[in-house]
Amino acid sequence: MSLVPDSPLARRVAPSPNHGERRTGRPDMLVLHYTGMESGAAALARLRDPLSEVSAHYLVFEDGGIVQMVPEVRRAWHAGAGSWKGETDINSRAIGIEIVHPGHAGGLPPYPDAQIEAVIALARDVLSRWPIPPERVLAHSDIAPERKEDPGETFPWDRLAAAGIGHLVPPAAIRDGRFFAQGDAGQPVEALQAMFALYGYDLPVTGLFDARTHAVVTAFQRHFRQARVDGVADASTITTLRDLIAALPAA
Repeated sequence: MSLVPDSPLARRVAPSPNHGERRTGRPDMLVLHYTGMESGAAALARLRDPLSEVSAHYLVFEDGGIVQMVPEVRRAWHAGAGSWKGETDINSRAIGIEIVHPGHAGGLPPYPDAQIEAVIALARDVLSRWPIPPERVLAHSDIAPERKEDPGETFPWDRLAAAGIGHLVPPAAIRDGRFFAQGDAGQPVEALQAMFALYGYDLPVTGLFDARTHAVVTAFQRHFRQARVDGVADASTITTLRDLIAALPAA
């Protein structure tokens, strides 16, 4: 299949064989990743390797260069096992953007300005073509909190929000007060789990603050309350979650 770029922002095309038919209509999610590899060249090679069985629609380099690898109408293999709002075939519903970055293993350095500006421009371009609501612009860690950490707590979601991309509220200030952590149980934990599930996270309401709940709280903090990422549901985390739910569009 020859690849004609969907985006005029793509500097070049580098087709990946790792894609298939979408199983659920048109994409309605945008998922952002970091590559977590030592270089952009290594990431590009892996995303094009048929043995890797991974790909993305776009790869954004540190200098802002954009490469398209899979047509947007096709199902790229970027999300893996995950869930959001009860939907489990994320690849069929999403456009995937990989961002060249060494990740947590590489010390989680700041993302270069040129790269973030390119991500913003590309996301705007994608959103101009597909019916993707702001609250469905997500981190890989949001849809797979027990497996993934990307794009991490140094990713500037606030800059994307200022450009009209994604769903964000000002994070509540960190302060002393009651908190919930792994091992806690009871009705308040049930209420907390229900709030996360309402927002979209795959979290059963059990009343036990278990490893799954810890992973979801951590993923939430990486995206929405980046000042402290510890998996503890403190007042700042819970207030920020409440404010995000209140800011959702009416059903």
